[in-house]
Amino acid sequence: MSIDEVDDVDDTTRDRRHPVRYYPPDKQQVSSAPLSLSFQGPDGDAPDEAARGEGEDDQDAAGSAVGVDLPGTVQHLALDVERFWFRGVVAGEQTVIDGLADTPAAWHVAAEAPAAAVFDVYRQEIERATAIITATPLEAAPAWWPADHFGDFRLHNLREVMLHVLTETACHAGHLDAVRELIDGRRWLVLTE
Repeated sequence: MSIDEVDDVDDTTRDRRHPVRYYPPDKQQVSSAPLSLSFQGPDGDAPDEAARGEGEDDQDAAGSAVGVDLPGTVQHLALDVERFWFRGVVAGEQTVIDGLADTPAAWHVAAEAPAAAVFDVYRQEIERATAIITATPLEAAPAWWPADHFGDFRLHNLREVMLHVLTETACHAGHLDAVRELIDGRRWLVLTE
């Protein structure tokens, strides 16, 4: 059952200023990986769409105005988020783990690198992450944990990693959305009365 299929929505707790329904926790179906994947979209839609402007010059100008590097943010999501958490931590891919020391600072994209190439890498990492998520039980412990990176902090299973990645992706999608609005006024999600 999906949230859209819930018949008995508790409208008394709904915030009347916004046309968004509140679904009590017992009516939400959030325990499966496919539903969790749908929050971001199968293709990483939110960051991808938010970062696309009229042209790379527009992106550079708007991003610089607020201190956000659009290609750098997308590359960070590809390498430091999707690749690191799913291929490295969840799946324990040795090539990813071994390559961490050699991976350049993801926030910095070479000036000559086309934005399309950065988006292609992001989409590829999302595809690989999706395959790992689909094949891994939600309660499975990470295959590898970077203790030297996080001290006592630890995520204990795929579910926790997915929630962490969703939170980080949402945060950066918000940054990208703000820059996108500076570029051409387009907004990703608008709640109206």
